[in-house]
Amino acid sequence: MDSNAGPHFQRFVSAGNPVGDIVAINSFLVEVRGLQPVNVHALVIFEDGSRGFVQRIFEDKVLVLHMGTSLLRVGMVAVVQQSELTVKVGKDFIGRVISAIGEPLDGKGAIAADANWPVFNTAAPIYAREHLDTQLETGVTLIDTLFPIVRGQRMALLGDSKSGKSTLAAQIAINQRNTDQIVIYVLVAKRRSDIDTLLTRLADNKAMEKCIVVVSTIFESLVMSYLAPYVGCALGEYLWQVAGQDTIVIYDDLTTHAHAYREISLLAGVSPGRDSYPGDIFYTHSNLLERAGKLNKNHKCQTAVPLVLADAGDITAFLPTNIMSITDGQWILDMDVFREGLRPPLSVGLSVTRVGSRGHNKRQKSQATQALKLLADFSRAQEFAHFGSELEGGVQKDIARGRQFYELLTQVPGETYSLMAQQLMLDLLLDKQTTGINIDALKRSANDAAAQIKSEEADYERVRVELRERINTVEAA
Repeated sequence: MDSNAGPHFQRFVSAGNPVGDIVAINSFLVEVRGLQPVNVHALVIFEDGSRGFVQRIFEDKVLVLHMGTSLLRVGMVAVVQQSELTVKVGKDFIGRVISAIGEPLDGKGAIAADANWPVFNTAAPIYAREHLDTQLETGVTLIDTLFPIVRGQRMALLGDSKSGKSTLAAQIAINQRNTDQIVIYVLVAKRRSDIDTLLTRLADNKAMEKCIVVVSTIFESLVMSYLAPYVGCALGEYLWQVAGQDTIVIYDDLTTHAHAYREISLLAGVSPGRDSYPGDIFYTHSNLLERAGKLNKNHKCQTAVPLVLADAGDITAFLPTNIMSITDGQWILDMDVFREGLRPPLSVGLSVTRVGSRGHNKRQKSQATQALKLLADFSRAQEFAHFGSELEGGVQKDIARGRQFYELLTQVPGETYSLMAQQLMLDLLLDKQTTGINIDALKRSANDAAAQIKSEEADYERVRVELRERINTVEAA
């Protein structure tokens, strides 16, 4: 028993808070008789000091999800601690790794909280929001050019297992080391190896100091897997709404979260619907993802990037279509493109962004149009090449340019480019008069060249010419 359990528990009982008795226990599901009146998501404390929260309310009992690891017994007493479940939040959480209940996991000591924030907070109403218009830099040329995301957008990332969803999400997180945004990366029911891989990538690329990592593992209770995304969202909301900080919340992944919620619901006796998911699975995820956007009171944004498994590439399954209908666009990773060697293996035909292009300037819009035409020409030329006959000069040129473009768009984790560097590289590569560019040399020089541009009108053209000459010098050598 928690040494502080007695005084804490007794204090709430003495205060006249609703009290009940445990009448049944099924793993983490606890049936309590009494506790009325009580709200859904109210925080409950048991007499051994462990806590839970109300998930369902019936006429004669209340169903509580136990968040502790101690063994409860029938007959134990429970008391309502507060009317809603909250989590500690604050700026000191930045750079830390925490559990789904906000406890530090990185061995760096306790975290001083600035406030408590509702875990199941209500999304900001429409009248409190603004139009989205500022591009979010992912550092990934393929995404920033063709399917951009703006700050405050909800953009789904779908793909088959091992298609690179987590790798792309890590790249987006790593690139924020160069921006003013904080990333809250939520890991739902992950293996230790997956957690270590992410933390190593963030640390090696000096991005951890701009991140909060919320961890739930496959060895923990399903309750922790269910709570983790909401806790991550709450941490982001405080920084966004109170501290005036742009944030990105990455949910890795909502398929596992949906599985956890389905199991909890089935154990609780909820009638299964399509694919055995409970009828409120759409509400569960829309309630979470609607908590992103841009506020008109401080002009700050919270962006949501949910990852979703599209098993065998099937994006028409129940859960992927649910998430796609909630979000403002989707990046779809294709295993056929993966086998062709493009990283990230984005499907140009299926991916779409509904508001991201608002963040593009005229040059970026023109480059996106040219890039899509180049990829279409490349795809058509490859079809001709399958016949094995001698190809005419125009088709050969399309294939050569397409292969170069693929080489430019392929990026490994930690390899990121600023928006200006991307525009410089694309300007050189999309110029039909330019052939045989050394892509490696171009990539090595692009970020340095972009840093020299202080004013687009005054410096862009000069730097572009200098970059072209520098690449020519490397090619000549």
